[in-house]
Amino acid sequence: MQNLIPRIQRRARREWLDWQNWRNIAHLSRQLTAHAAPRPAERPVVFFNATTRLVGLSQNAAFSLLAAAAVQFAGTPVVHFACQAGLSRCVLASAQAFELGQPLTAPPCKACMATSRHVFSTAPVVAFTYRADPHLAAALRSLDVAQLSLFEYPLPGTQTVLPLGALVLPSLRWTLRRHHLLDDDVTRFLFREYLLGAYHLAVEFDALLKRLEPQALVVFNGVMYPEATARWLAQRRAIRVIAHEVGHLPFSAFFTEQDATAYPLDIPPDFELTAEEEARLDEYLENRFQGKFSMAGIRFWPEIKGLDDAFLQRAAPFKQIVAVFTNVIFDTSQIHANVIFEHMFAWLDAVQAIARRHPETLFVIRAHPDEQRMGKASRESVAEWAASRRVTELPNVFFVPPNEFISSYQLIERSKFVMVYNSTIGLEAALMGAAVLSGGKARYTQTATVFLPPTPQAYSQQAEEWLAAERVAVPTEFRRNARRYLYYSHYIAELPFGDFMEAHMQPGFVVLKRLPWRRLTPEASPTLQVVTEGILQGKPFVMPR
Repeated sequence: MQNLIPRIQRRARREWLDWQNWRNIAHLSRQLTAHAAPRPAERPVVFFNATTRLVGLSQNAAFSLLAAAAVQFAGTPVVHFACQAGLSRCVLASAQAFELGQPLTAPPCKACMATSRHVFSTAPVVAFTYRADPHLAAALRSLDVAQLSLFEYPLPGTQTVLPLGALVLPSLRWTLRRHHLLDDDVTRFLFREYLLGAYHLAVEFDALLKRLEPQALVVFNGVMYPEATARWLAQRRAIRVIAHEVGHLPFSAFFTEQDATAYPLDIPPDFELTAEEEARLDEYLENRFQGKFSMAGIRFWPEIKGLDDAFLQRAAPFKQIVAVFTNVIFDTSQIHANVIFEHMFAWLDAVQAIARRHPETLFVIRAHPDEQRMGKASRESVAEWAASRRVTELPNVFFVPPNEFISSYQLIERSKFVMVYNSTIGLEAALMGAAVLSGGKARYTQTATVFLPPTPQAYSQQAEEWLAAERVAVPTEFRRNARRYLYYSHYIAELPFGDFMEAHMQPGFVVLKRLPWRRLTPEASPTLQVVTEGILQGKPFVMPR
């Protein structure tokens, strides 16, 4: 009974917040009907975000909803392309089913469609419902995972060949929380279902593009297979595609016509921080270095511990320390990171080889804390890699598991240099003035902040030179560039939506605020002005200073 009452209270609170959302979205819909006047004969903007949520209103779903409303208030018609049991298996439901140990469970389409009726009530909807293609199903039936990964299939009535395997593969890795896919019955089943879903979606969406001839498409993420398929088809027709992702600051979003998960920025060469901006960044970093931050409503560091006496005694006999920071292998950023090494574990193998050659150096391998996040734990982890390679048997390797919250910043301060793949800690180390050797392309490697050798051989050679050197010299502009990059990315390229939403009790979800319609027009909001001008006019998605 003691446990039952809090559960009932939490459920009641969640249902109350969801009711507030549906009431406020209905209010927004009425405001749009009364005050948004689409210009005659103007081509519409299509919005598609099937992978933002199942039920409830996630941050990314809210960003899409608000962007669509702003476009409508600006006088441009909007059409929502909406899933109504349109996919045999979808990404979010499949990931939840795997986490529960029920990988073949069908998605909760009824509950999802009930949410969609609320969320998409603000504009016309073109819905798609799943129909399997028996010929495609037969073609897929006998293929293994390697063959499915390369599978292509013609779009009916066209000369277009859909690269279905390439479009689906990142989603499958994300769903299964691994990079190297097992060639088993469950993986092949889910792969086939994703391919069938992507194909049917492609047929429906290409017909919509042909009929509507939209001026732009706005999608969430652009990597998950439903949105990736729509994006690929729109680009094939030379239609502008804008992708959005959650930003690093609370209630912030990143919009781009490029790959949102690569986080491309175009920082002006003459961009410099003012004294006020320097102070603002210092305050942010002070909280960051104490673990007081979250992303998409998720806080990764419940606590941060200093380096204890046991660690310091372990490190004392060694000449020097090298900190090694990993990432999550299935993260959607990895498709952009793997430009030097084939994947993160290939990089770790190279790091291990370097460690074997340098017994005088203590290599501290830090697993990413997100590897064991509840509901999103890796099934191919750095801990498993370390065990399979017997890394911890090396006397000069110290492994820190993901649930051990030691201070990465204290570790950086004691290290001769830092090795990363593409995680954010590489940028933070650069901000601290450390020498950083990156094994993968990261969002911050687009500007000169860290060392990024072009090949695995060059990477190992650079590490050898640094290990042998008395000290590692870091170009003075690296730290300056890191500060410029971080401020620009967080406060200029990320668009603040905090005026329009507040936190839900469910992490990553929000409650839309009830606001008068004029507050949601581009003229009343710098954020919505940037969004509408970016979507409709192709202007940069950056906030004015």
